[in-house]
Amino acid sequence: MLRPEFIYQKTESPKDIKMWDLMKSYIKSDKASIQKQIVNHVEHTLAQTRFDFDNTGCYYAAAYSLRDRLVESWNDTYQHTFEKDNKCIYYMSMEYLLGRMLQNTLINLGLEKYYREALEGMGYRLEEIYEEENDPGLGNGGLGRLAACFLDSLTTLGLPAWGYGIRYNYGIFKQVIHHGCQVELPDYWLARGNPWEIERLDVIIPVQFYGAVKLVEEDGVQRSIWEGAECIRAMAYDLPIPGYNTFNTNNLRLWRACPSTEFDFESFNTGDYFGAVKAKQRAESISSVLYPNDATFEGKELRLKQEYFFCAATLRDILNRFLLKHKDWKELSSKVAIQLNDTHPGLSIIEMLRLLVDEYRVGWDQAWRVVREVFSYTNHTVMPEALEKWDVELMSRLLPRHMELIYLINYYLLESIRKEFPENDEIISSMSLIEEGSSKRVKMANLCIVGSHKVNGVARIHTELIKNWLFKDFIEYYKRVDPKGGDKFINITNGVTPRRWILCANPRLSSLITRKLGHSKWVTDLSLLSDLKNYSEDEETLKELASIKRANKLRLAEWVKNNCNGFEIDTEALFDVFVKRIHEYKRQLMAILYVVYRFLWIKKLTNEERAKVVPRVCLIGGKAAPGYDAAKKTIKLVSMIANIVNNDKDVGNLLKLVFLPNYSVSNAQVIIPAADISQHVSTAGTEASGTSNMKFAMNGCLIVGTMDGANVEIAEEIWRENMFVFGASVEEVEECRKLMAEGKRDYVPSSLTEVFTALFDGRFGNLSEMKPMINKLAEGEDHYLVCWDFQSYIETHTKVDECYKRQRTWVSKSLASISSSGKFSTDRTISQYASEVW
Repeated sequence: MLRPEFIYQKTESPKDIKMWDLMKSYIKSDKASIQKQIVNHVEHTLAQTRFDFDNTGCYYAAAYSLRDRLVESWNDTYQHTFEKDNKCIYYMSMEYLLGRMLQNTLINLGLEKYYREALEGMGYRLEEIYEEENDPGLGNGGLGRLAACFLDSLTTLGLPAWGYGIRYNYGIFKQVIHHGCQVELPDYWLARGNPWEIERLDVIIPVQFYGAVKLVEEDGVQRSIWEGAECIRAMAYDLPIPGYNTFNTNNLRLWRACPSTEFDFESFNTGDYFGAVKAKQRAESISSVLYPNDATFEGKELRLKQEYFFCAATLRDILNRFLLKHKDWKELSSKVAIQLNDTHPGLSIIEMLRLLVDEYRVGWDQAWRVVREVFSYTNHTVMPEALEKWDVELMSRLLPRHMELIYLINYYLLESIRKEFPENDEIISSMSLIEEGSSKRVKMANLCIVGSHKVNGVARIHTELIKNWLFKDFIEYYKRVDPKGGDKFINITNGVTPRRWILCANPRLSSLITRKLGHSKWVTDLSLLSDLKNYSEDEETLKELASIKRANKLRLAEWVKNNCNGFEIDTEALFDVFVKRIHEYKRQLMAILYVVYRFLWIKKLTNEERAKVVPRVCLIGGKAAPGYDAAKKTIKLVSMIANIVNNDKDVGNLLKLVFLPNYSVSNAQVIIPAADISQHVSTAGTEASGTSNMKFAMNGCLIVGTMDGANVEIAEEIWRENMFVFGASVEEVEECRKLMAEGKRDYVPSSLTEVFTALFDGRFGNLSEMKPMINKLAEGEDHYLVCWDFQSYIETHTKVDECYKRQRTWVSKSLASISSSGKFSTDRTISQYASEVW
């Protein structure tokens, strides 16, 4: 197939003509061509022979052969965008939880069948080759996975877009459970190299820290010069991002920190061997680890360095690309849209302002207007304590010019606020960019709001909370100063990509959907799943859906056996799954306490009564932040309770508890399709959205959840009767907290009191470490309402058991969940961003 031809000058040289003649056709994708290309990479890229070519080598050779194809369409996409001078979307995120790329790339390019045949012809199984790939250590949780889904949808929808991030040497950590405790090991995902990336030695951008600001006068105008700074370099690494069923391939550019001078030869010659590489080590530490622990001053400084390094390199790169074709800064917002994924890239607002004012000599008013037209900000939290803030003293030392600009923006902002709200110190304090106190801090969320033309929440209930509570003063202010100010805050509910979370994760279900619908258009238009409702009473379809679930449960059982010390689980049991980052507001503790309650309940039953109990396997997984003591104790508690529950002869297979280690995208692709129920039980009003609930729902898993985050909209789409809903509402949560503050202490149900007694009488081992964490729940510090919601939680699980006994009803609900999940595709989400924000 011929590639599109781009001509930039009327007459081309013989060299250009010859080059085009050699590269004008795409690489062929028939079986023989794929095999030949793989073999070429075996010998010429990996320098291996047919005698030492194993599965690992096969993965790398296949990945390089696919990257060759991606580079062709990647180059063509860039040339097309450049020639047409399209507006480009730049997505800035500190993390991208990409998952393995081989399977996703093959499926998006429509080549999985051909590569399977080619590899089988060489004696290799594609499914075994998939397992050779490491998950890229570029992300941690939902924020990074959302960013990865966005890149997939941006490319699939044909939107010109670049993602920007940091190329971390190490992921957040590899989680190992040792004697029941989380142990963090380095996740050196680059140990064997990354065959998907292209090292861009031609794209190196200087980044500076520290120094001082000097005022100078030029042509009668005072200007600021940032001088005496320490300089490092940002080197680009590009990852081509393929779309589904399209030649469009976008780019994810990641920055690696490098020293401005690799080696201090003078220090080396004087015998200072460590000093000779000190600058190199200091620079490289910036991109070494995702989210370094910020419990110390040094950790905080490294985190701030990391964020600014990312912002400075990205903004310079974006503006350099704009200046290739344009000189008028008034055109910037018509060619560039920058989306901030949370506040971590928020310093890019100040960096663009600095570049425009200090380096490109743009006037203040025009520069600030251009900045606000270009940027938009996605908020991801409703908890004030989770909003990012930076110490003024630290920022002044590390980024002196940026701190000046923040103060200047704040001065103009407060002057405007005082005109609208004279003598209202409370509003002035809440909206100021600076938090006053013994230690002044820069409020990054406020900066992102002020520096953006649009601010969006990520679920309807989340957006209502930020408009009516968290940022209500901004809402009122913008309504007063701008006729359209009320439109600045909008909702765009999150989604997930069906390419990764159905096609890759659940191929059997994908096949069923395609057969029943008679087409595969649903892959890019998930709303078409609604046609599956026509099969809600079809016995054959329901039986096949149940069979698919059983097959997926067998696959997960095998994974558990291989990754959980040989532990075997009963695939006929109900799989109760709770996998996500460990945090108090997500309430894994409530699920653990319920396991104890269920264990005690089963122990009381007669043999006849036990025969009627639905067997259940409780699977809990997720990482705890290294410095988060309560979360790490939660993991330890799981292990201690599992040790008793799993070895009780009376309970037997009626109840098992397993902790799933090192939760990741590739593990999730095995876990999610196998779940019968999944738990999304955050306290109402604490989860911004959540996206794992969407993944489970579209795979036919029934949700146990509160009316929080995206659960509210999922309940509307699939109907509440197809979920298991419990717990206090947002309005009730505040009333409960008020009652606790007033001294109410009788909110612990007797069912939970029994659980506490069993925990503290030594029945589950020595829990002295966990006692303070559990005791405080009953002493008025039940901030996340574990005790308040517990009885409702028990009753809901009873309903789960009763429904699971009626398997036809259960599978029918599962089909309803799948057929009603069309709203939760990132294709819909990105289309909404494109029309309402960019």
